[in-house]
Formats: sequence, structure tokens, C-alpha cells
Amino acid sequence: MDMAVVGYIAYLVVAIPLTVWVARTLGANGFHFIKDVFAGDEQLAHAVNKLLQVGFYLLNFGFVALWLRTAEPIDDARGVFETVALKIGAVLLVLGVLHVVNVIVLNAFRKHAHVDARTLATLEPPQRPQAYGA
Repeated sequence: MDMAVVGYIAYLVVAIPLTVWVARTLGANGFHFIKDVFAGDEQLAHAVNKLLQVGFYLLNFGFVALWLRTAEPIDDARGVFETVALKIGAVLLVLGVLHVVNVIVLNAFRKHAHVDARTLATLEPPQRPQAYGA
């Protein structure tokens, strides 16, 4: 069997379960954070969490597919390990960057929501207009 095909198989055997595990972990643990971002609205938090997971899968599986091909021929087992390590390292970096970007964006929404809530709490209630002749 061609060593490049062995490398492709090894890469996919590691990259696909790794992506699924990270997405499930982030989805399960991120739900509470997202719920806080949306002021306890569980339905909205659940929907946004699912949308983020789908986007995560699409971006990462797209990257895994595009990164599959190797330009250099692989001649031996060492070449397979080096190629797979490089590709898995790139996938891990992309997963990490996507996670950090998600946290930064959601935290910005969260801070904005908390500032709005504090601002509303300090506002005076509207005054009722006085009736004429009263």
C-alpha cells in the first residue's frame, strides 16, 4: 500500500474523533456560559449552542478535508508519522483558535448584556404626567 494512503488514513482516524470530542466537550460545558450570556434564556442558549457546534463542525471538517492532501511523497513509516504529526498539530491549533475566538465573542456579548442590565437598574422610572387642574 502507498505510504501516503497510510498517512491519510492515520490522519483521518485521529482528526475526525478529535474534532467530535472537542465539539461535544465545548457544547456540553459551553451551554452554561451561553445561558449566562443570554440572561438565563435556556431555549435561546440551547439554539445558539447548537448553531455554534454546527459551525464548529463545518469549519473544522472543512479544514481537515483541505489539509488532507500532501504534496511531498511519503517513502517510509517515519514520513507517515511526521506528516500525520504536522497535520494533527495544525488541526489542534485551528481547534484552539476557534475556541478562543468563540469565548472572546461570547464574553463580549456577556459584558454588554450585564452593562445594559446595570444601566437599566439605575434609570429612574418614567414620571406620569400630571393631569390638568389637579
